[in-house]
Amino acid sequence: MRYHLLLLSTLFLMSCHSTSTTSINLNGTWRLLSGTTITKGDTVVTDYTKGKNMIKIMNGSYFSFLSHDVGTSKDSSNHFYAGGGRYELTGDQYTEHLDFYSDRNWEGKDFKFTVRIQNDTLIQSGVEKVDSAGVNREIIEKYVRIN
Repeated sequence: MRYHLLLLSTLFLMSCHSTSTTSINLNGTWRLLSGTTITKGDTVVTDYTKGKNMIKIMNGSYFSFLSHDVGTSKDSSNHFYAGGGRYELTGDQYTEHLDFYSDRNWEGKDFKFTVRIQNDTLIQSGVEKVDSAGVNREIIEKYVRIN
């Protein structure tokens, strides 16, 4: 009898263990803290808390991002850029379909990333490749949730 009770208890506990992946909640507004770019073995780290500001807004099926230099002139030399489009998230695999972008060479492209969230920080990593713009690089971006 004890054996059957132990077996039933074990089976019950095993059935409670979910084999599906935990859903990652990307909805909200995120501020870019840092970006690491690796191109042909050369690594460049950009601190977006000093001299630059970028946010990414996500709502479940669409994303947009806005960026500009801080404390520079108010004309077009402030390096403003923006983009957005649809996205898909399956487990930790995140794909951006860039429908709009300041540089038209990037429009219509898909970018595949791996995402994870640690506390209030979103970490996004993957490859950006745009042949028409001469871009082929790995990126790692860290965002903090602001809303």
